[in-house]
Order: sequence, then structure tokens, then C-alpha cells
Amino acid sequence: MNVDAVGPCQHRVWIYLWLLSSISAFASAQTTQPSSSQPYSSQKGYNLRTSKTMTGDWGGLRNDLADLGFKIELSYQQQFQQNFHGGLNTHNAHDFSGSYDLVARLDFGKMGLIPNAGFYFKAKGSYSDGINDEDVGASGAARVNSDINGDQPIYVNKWWYWHQFLEEKIELRLGVIETVKDLYDVSLYANHEDKDFLNRLSFRNATMPHTTAMGVFVKVEPVEWFYFQVGAFDAQARARRTQFDTAFHDEAWFIGWGELGLTPNWPSAKGPMPGRYRAGVWYNPRSREVYRNTLDGRREPTFRGDDVGLYVGFDQMIWKETDNPKDAQGLGFYTRYGHAHNDTHTVSDYWSVGLSYKGLIPTRDNDVFGFGVAQAIYSAGYRRHQNNRADRETVYEWFYNMFLTPWCVITPDLQVVTNPGGDKDDRDAIIGGVRIRIIF
Repeated sequence: MNVDAVGPCQHRVWIYLWLLSSISAFASAQTTQPSSSQPYSSQKGYNLRTSKTMTGDWGGLRNDLADLGFKIELSYQQQFQQNFHGGLNTHNAHDFSGSYDLVARLDFGKMGLIPNAGFYFKAKGSYSDGINDEDVGASGAARVNSDINGDQPIYVNKWWYWHQFLEEKIELRLGVIETVKDLYDVSLYANHEDKDFLNRLSFRNATMPHTTAMGVFVKVEPVEWFYFQVGAFDAQARARRTQFDTAFHDEAWFIGWGELGLTPNWPSAKGPMPGRYRAGVWYNPRSREVYRNTLDGRREPTFRGDDVGLYVGFDQMIWKETDNPKDAQGLGFYTRYGHAHNDTHTVSDYWSVGLSYKGLIPTRDNDVFGFGVAQAIYSAGYRRHQNNRADRETVYEWFYNMFLTPWCVITPDLQVVTNPGGDKDDRDAIIGGVRIRIIF
């Protein structure tokens, strides 16, 4: 590796870490000052080290707005990653990337408008393409940093109107909705690139048609331990668009979802341990090319629609650390599986398994350590007709969420990707990095 070339980046990392340590030292100083010498913000109840947000409650204004039914959150996520070994390239194979999210939640009930109803809005922006495509070579399903979206100015990512009926046993959502992460195959331990794992394969089922689209969603929870939910979403939605241009034009194609789930709380000597078990099916009407030999272009390709797939997921806390019912410290287990047709899908089967421990280190009760293994199995049709060297793409990932403060989380992350891109001839890659998340 060219040391001179990476020197400036190393300097930025050291400056970055120095700034974080300065914040920590300042926060500690704030909490050790005598009450008579506390600055103005502390006299108002603000403490930089213990506040849930970096900017506090704005002198009480934030809490007043929440009481009136308006909540707002601004967060910033930045990642630094480097490919240390294998992949496509290790020379200067490092990069910074990041995103920023603005979320607004309106509670129409608190506003005196509509009981048990409200509105959700999220806008976001991002920068950098990261190291995946040019340095690692992992597929889109196993992208080493799922938070990257290139250089994108701020845009509306999703929004929906929600309404709950029959004592909150039925929930309706209508708008631009994200099918996974928010609704389907939601995991207690591996669900979000900003809070859990970084590699997309570690927390997203590679056989499912992930999308953010105009649609409708209904969830019914007749008892607290069982639910079922269905939804329909525009199958032709395009990213970073209003969604009105496809939802109400062209073909009436909608991706359909259905999921059944159990959410038990298993008893233990130290209190209930939550679980989440789910099974679902999806339907996609969009036409896809069938993998077949075209005789070097002399045979017309074949297309087929009406895709159907299935998935299952299992999350369970298996050991609880304390008997405090509000304390989530302990060890959790998760696993997933998904299947799709092998004649039209590059990845026909997917599985993942892992562990998550909250409060692993004494006195670090909010920190989270996670380890997972995930694998995308390339379909027989793709291997036979597109790439006979295709096999299985596997990700091993470790992360540790270290809460410097409730509003600042630093996450070292290590990944090993075997067969990047699913090709047997590609070199296994080792990627290290760090993520920082700040909630303003």
C-alpha cells in the first residue's frame, strides 16, 4: 500500500477521533461541575452527556411541540471503510461516505384533529459511492455499506398517513412506504444500516423485492402476541421520485405482501424475554428475463412475470441480564431464510444467523455487540446460463455500538466477504471501518 497516498486520510481519521475525545471530555466536565457553576443550558436541565439529543430540548420548546403533536429529528451518519485484503483492489481502497436524515412525526390526536391518526415524513441526502464497487466487488445484495447512495441532494424519501382503529388493534398506512425495515421481515437485532450491521446482506433478505413505493398497508393485531398484515405497493416505483408518475400511470402493477407473526414474551427467572417469529409471502407482477441460453443472441430472450417468493424469520432473547422489566440487557438470537424462483432471480436462496448482546461490557449497559453470518446462494438458472463460476456470496460481520453519549454512537465494524460478487474466482475481502451516528 502507498503510505504517502493514504497519509492525508489517516490525518483526517486522527482529527476525527480527536474531536470525538474532546466532546467526551467536555461532556464529562459538564457533569462534574458544581451546581452553582453550571452554565445557563445546564440550569435549564440540559446535560450534554446525558441528553438524548445533542441540542437538548431547546429550552423546553422541543417538549412543548411534542405535547402539541409535533416531533422532529435530524440525524447524521458517517462511515469510513477500507479494504485491507482481497477483493478487486487494496491500493488506496478507502473512503468516507455518509447520509443525513430529517424525520417529522405529526400526531393529529394531540393536535385535536383526528384521534389515533397522524402523518410521517422523512427527507434525506447522502454523499460518496464508498468502496464497494471499485475496491471490494461485492454484489448489490452484499454491499459492504448499505447506507451509501452516491452524491444525492436532500430529497423526500418516504411519507405516509397512519390511522389506528379498534383500540389500536388495526393500523392503516397510506403513502410512500418502505416495504422492509419498517413493515416486513422486521428483526429485533438485524434490521437497520444506521443502528445494526453495515453490510446489506447481514440484515436484508436478498430474495425479497425491497422497495420504497406508493402503497397501502394494513396490520391487524387482535391480541398482543399475534398479528397479520397485508400490503400493496407500486411495482414500477423509481427511487428519488415523487412516485405519483408511476402509481397512477402506466400498468396497474402492484407488489403484494402478506405476513403472519408471533411476538411472545417467554418467561424467565429474570422476567419476560421478547421474541418475534414471522412468515411471509410476496407477489411481483413485473416481467423479468428468464435465464436461458440465447445461442449468442440468435435466440430471442424470454420474459416472465407473476413472481412469488416466501420468507421466514426468527428473533428471540435467550438470556436476560437483570430482573428489571424495562432493562433490555442480554443476549439475543436471530435467523432468516428466503426463497425465490431460480429461473428469473440471480439469488434464489438466502439465509442468515447471528447473535446480539446489549450490555456485554460491565458499566456499558447501552452498548451493543453483534455478530452475524449471511449467505446469498446464486440460482441454478443464473449459474447454468449466465455464469458457471457463480456460487455463494458469504458475509461474516462483527460490530460494536459504543454509546459515547445517548446522541452520539461510534461503531467499529469488521467484515469478511467470501466470493465477492458470487464468483468463485474473486478474492475474499477483509473490510474494516467505523461508523458514527449523531442525533441532533
